[in-house]
Amino acid sequence: MVQRLGRRGRGLLNGAYLLIFLAVAADLLTSSRGTVSPVLASVPVLAAPGTRRVVVPLLAGLSALAVAGLLWAANQALPASVHLAALAAIASTTLASTAHVALVTSQEQELREVRSVAEAAQLALLRPVPPRLGGLRIAVRYLAAAPEARIGGDLYEALETPYGVRVLLGDVEGKGLGAVETAADVLGAFREAAVAEAELGAVAERLDAAVARRAGEERFVTAVLLGVPPAGSTAQLVTCGHPPPLRLRGVEPPLELSPASIAPPLGLLGLTGGSFQAEEFELRRGDTLLLYTDGLSEARDASGAFYPTAERLTGLPVPGPEALLDHLLADVNRYTGGIPTDDSALIAVRREA
Repeated sequence: MVQRLGRRGRGLLNGAYLLIFLAVAADLLTSSRGTVSPVLASVPVLAAPGTRRVVVPLLAGLSALAVAGLLWAANQALPASVHLAALAAIASTTLASTAHVALVTSQEQELREVRSVAEAAQLALLRPVPPRLGGLRIAVRYLAAAPEARIGGDLYEALETPYGVRVLLGDVEGKGLGAVETAADVLGAFREAAVAEAELGAVAERLDAAVARRAGEERFVTAVLLGVPPAGSTAQLVTCGHPPPLRLRGVEPPLELSPASIAPPLGLLGLTGGSFQAEEFELRRGDTLLLYTDGLSEARDASGAFYPTAERLTGLPVPGPEALLDHLLADVNRYTGGIPTDDSALIAVRREA
C-alpha cells in the first residue's frame, strides 16, 4: 500500500505513471506500425494500492479505456483485433483491481474489529497496574514479538493485600489460544490467593494447582512471585523456573537474586514433590527490582549472542521505574536490530518508603 511505502513508494508509482504518459504521447506523435494500448492495462493496477475506495481503480480503468479508444482512432492501420485485445485487457484488470480494493477494505475492517476484541480481552486479562502500590513505585511494559499481537502467554499482576504488595510475572510454555487460557487461569488464581494466603509459598502452590488442573494439556508456567511487606526492609521471592530478578542499588553492579534451591515451574510440582518456599532478601528504600521474562534475556544480536541484561545495566544511574524500562527496551531494540523473536514482559519495582 502506498501509504505504508512512504515517499519512496509514491515516487515509484509516479515514475510508472510518467512512463505510461510518455509512451502514449510518443504513440500519438509518431506514425508507428504498433500501439502501446496494452500498457494502459496497468493504470487501474497502479491506482489500487493507494486507496481504499473502489471507485478509484474503476475511474482509472475507464480513463485508460478512453485513452485506448483515442489510440485506436490514431492507429487505424492496425487490425481491429489488436485494439480489441487491449480494451479487453484494460477492462479485466480494472475489474480485478476494483475487486482487490473491495476485498482488502473488507479484510481491514474485520482486522479492526478483531483488534478491538483483542484489546478488550487484554484489558480483562492484563489489567493496568497502578503506578503506586503501598510504598512502591511500579512500572510495567509488554512488548509483543508480532506487530499485530495484543495478548499472549506472558502475564503480570500487582496487588495490594493484607500482607503487603504482591507481584506476579510469568511466561506460559507454548503459544496460541491455549497459552492465553492458561495465563487467564493463573492470573485468576493469583488474584484470589494473593489476598487469602499469608505465605507467599502457599500462593505459588495455588497457582501450580490451577495449571495442573487443565485437563488434557501438558503446559507449565515459569513465574516469579514477589512479596513486599508494608514495613521493614526485607522482601520475599518465590522463583518457579523463571529468570531471577535483578536488584539495582545506587552505583553497585546489578545483583541477580538467584534462588538458593531450585523450584519447578508452575504445573510441575506434582512431578517433583515438596513445596514452594519463599526466600527473603534485602530491599532498602531506593532499591529497584527488575523482573522480566525470557523474551528479554534471550533476545539475540546479529551474531546470535543473548542480551546480557545485567551487564547492560552495569554503571547505569538507576532512574525511576518508568525511565528504567524505557531505557531497557530502547537498548534491547538497538541490540537486536529491532527484530524481537519473543514476547517480553517487564516489571520494575522501586521501594520508596
